[in-house]
Formats: sequence, structure tokens, C-alpha cells
Amino acid sequence: MVELIAPQLDNVFHALGDATRRQMLRELVRGERTVGQLAKPHEMSLAAASKHIKVLEGAGLIRREVRGRTHWCQLAPGPLATAHEWLSFYEQFWTDRLDALEQLLHADDAATSHQATTGEKR
Repeated sequence: MVELIAPQLDNVFHALGDATRRQMLRELVRGERTVGQLAKPHEMSLAAASKHIKVLEGAGLIRREVRGRTHWCQLAPGPLATAHEWLSFYEQFWTDRLDALEQLLHADDAATSHQATTGEKR
């Protein structure tokens, strides 16, 4: 399955790799916005905002609809779920590693405590 979604994941992570685009996505969580509304907080031109939006569209993260002369953007969360699924594998990896570290630290604490009560030295 991972092989089939690799190009989509590449596009999603590329799109998310830019702080401006991440902020645009955050704004779209609140509802649809025009290109101008997405550009305003970043003090950028509509052309610059449009370039960011095209990257987000290419990753499937947003949909753009033209109404009259106004371009409206909506969040399309599906690819985020795919990226989350991919990342969850690594979440489990780190959880396992941290659990192992916790066990080692508890064993070390127990050994240190035992040494302190018996007067043994390492």
C-alpha cells in the first residue's frame, strides 16, 4: 500500500514543508476562504498566494472553486489522513523505543536504590 501512495505522500509532505502553506491550511479549517483572504495575513501578492495554493491543490489538500471572478478555497483533508497513517508507523516505533528506555531507567533506579541501601559499589 505504501508504494501506491508514495507520490501522493511526496506531494503532501512537500506542501506541508512550507510554513505559509501550513498556515493557509490552518485557516481553511475554519471554513472556505478566498485567495485574497489567504494571502492577507502573509502580506503577499495574489500571484504569490496563488502559487502556494497551486502546490496545495497539487497535493490534493485543497479544492478551489471559481464563483464569478472570485476563487474560493476549501480544505480537502483526505491526504492528511494518508500522511497521518504513514506517520503512525513511526509513532509506534518511538513509543516502543521510549517504553524500552523507561524500563532501562527503572532498572537503573532500582539498582541504584539497592546499592544505596546495601552500601554496594558498582
